[in-house]
Amino acid sequence: MIETLAYHLCLVGFAGFGYKLVEARRSQPVRTMWFLAGFGICIAAGIIVLTPAMANLAGPGPVAEWVLSLAGDELKLGAIGFAVAFTQSVWRGEGARLAPHALFTGATMVLLAVCFTLSEPHRVGNDTVFSSGGLPFALADKVVFLLYSLISLGLLIAVFARSAWHAEPGALRTGLWLLLVGVVAAFAWTFWDVDDVRLLAETGRIGAREDLPSSVLAAATIGFVAAGATLSAWSPAVSSVLGRVRAYRAYRRIEPLWTALRAAVPGIALDPGRELAGGAEFALYRRVIEIRDGHLALRAHFDPDLPARAETAARRAGVREADLAPTVEAVALAAAIEAGREGRRFEPARREPGDLREADADVEAEAAWLVRVSRAWRRGAVVERVRASAGSGPR
Repeated sequence: MIETLAYHLCLVGFAGFGYKLVEARRSQPVRTMWFLAGFGICIAAGIIVLTPAMANLAGPGPVAEWVLSLAGDELKLGAIGFAVAFTQSVWRGEGARLAPHALFTGATMVLLAVCFTLSEPHRVGNDTVFSSGGLPFALADKVVFLLYSLISLGLLIAVFARSAWHAEPGALRTGLWLLLVGVVAAFAWTFWDVDDVRLLAETGRIGAREDLPSSVLAAATIGFVAAGATLSAWSPAVSSVLGRVRAYRAYRRIEPLWTALRAAVPGIALDPGRELAGGAEFALYRRVIEIRDGHLALRAHFDPDLPARAETAARRAGVREADLAPTVEAVALAAAIEAGREGRRFEPARREPGDLREADADVEAEAAWLVRVSRAWRRGAVVERVRASAGSGPR
């Protein structure tokens, strides 16, 4: 299952980083996006060459014993080198000095290849075995890989963490946090090889295939990095879906309030039975308008002195400070509905007691407020107790 997940995430990574290359022609320097694409391609290819399916495809022989193992480590180093180059290019622009780290990466890759060749690995079942003469070179190979990878990834973690922390809320900040999680997963994935060094020193052999924790970390790395790098491609669609879900939840949450007002003022329902015909956002907009129409229709029945008394009574009843305002409006609305049924009217105040929100509030803010009022409304026993304590009467 984990191997299948890794394959799918590799495909996502290739597609995502390919998309970023196309997008780079309009938004970013091509060189910068090549570095990002190089990182994604190298890390995705590194996962593929180390999977059991690839080893089975290559079959027994030097390809599986030498080429795939060396290629996996070299691709990981290449991915880290591209990631560092991408980060420097983004934060320092065209003036970024990339040559020193590129030379360092190239020298490390050559040294790794030399140590791996001199270690003379042999495949025995699912393990790679080294002779006593090749063991020191095998240990050197692992130590070089770990030192380069952990130092470079540690620097990347520091850069991404600082950038994400100081970024303004929005898609950029979200993308940086996703990239940070991906790099942290890559650090953990690399650090997992410390156990291979210990096992190699003790037994002269290591597992030739990725174990389960390593595969999980590899899949997490490519998944989070691909998600962070391609956020601009898929975030609008996800935001749209989440917006519809939030609108539908708000639409259902304010239903008790709307139902009570519709029963008191039936004319507020614009088109009963077709509330969701235009989508959740439009239905929420209609419901908010209809609730406010109900408030306006009942404006002559709101007692202007009730809110102050209801607030005092709510405090005595133990209503939380955060719930005071919506509870007061729920009490005022319940009293206005009853006053409307009984024909009691009040002199209007300079500001309608049941119209506690600003008139120019947007639909999202207004819906959030009405959700709070509806939540208080559903606590009927509390509302009635507060209302009874506050009292109301004709003027």
